[in-house]
Amino acid sequence: MVESDSSATARKATAETEPAAGKAPARASQLYYSILDTPVGGFLIAGTDSVLHYSSFCAGNRAINPPANWTEDGARLEFAADQIQAYFKGELTQFSIPRTLTGTPFQVSVWKALETIPFGQTVSYGHIAKAIGNPQGSQAVGAANGSNPLPILIPCHRVIGSDGSLTGFGGGLPIKHQLLHHEGVATAEDQMSLFPDLAP
Repeated sequence: MVESDSSATARKATAETEPAAGKAPARASQLYYSILDTPVGGFLIAGTDSVLHYSSFCAGNRAINPPANWTEDGARLEFAADQIQAYFKGELTQFSIPRTLTGTPFQVSVWKALETIPFGQTVSYGHIAKAIGNPQGSQAVGAANGSNPLPILIPCHRVIGSDGSLTGFGGGLPIKHQLLHHEGVATAEDQMSLFPDLAP
């Protein structure tokens, strides 16, 4: 099927707003940002005073560098910061932060599927691929997972390998392990630490 010029233009415009690794996302509108102190280190949140657009671990290969036209203003982002801090205190297991998603239709479908994974549970990339009607798309799901613009809120850390391994994570595997541990999930790495003689 041939993509129309208008569809191609819209897809290109959407793709250009996606955050790149280690770079600030391109966005014309004014955004505010704040860097929260959390048990997993610095955690950046960015948005308007009513809607969150991005979050990012300050460590790892997907860290966002705030561009010059963003303004640091924690007070305007308290609506999001309060819930994130409550999550880390063990007082909140499901977010209700207003947020917006910018990505390709496939990416957005993956991110919405990730939002359905309950606190304290994990699924495989294959599970998500089947959930969005693309059972052969595990690799593409992994790529969309890695482009998640709102980690923690959209719980990409709850997606693991089919063998139970943690696999990749933009914030780094130690942070992924820490988040799962916080949610009470025992990983394959935990089992190996308890039974080192079983390690391959």
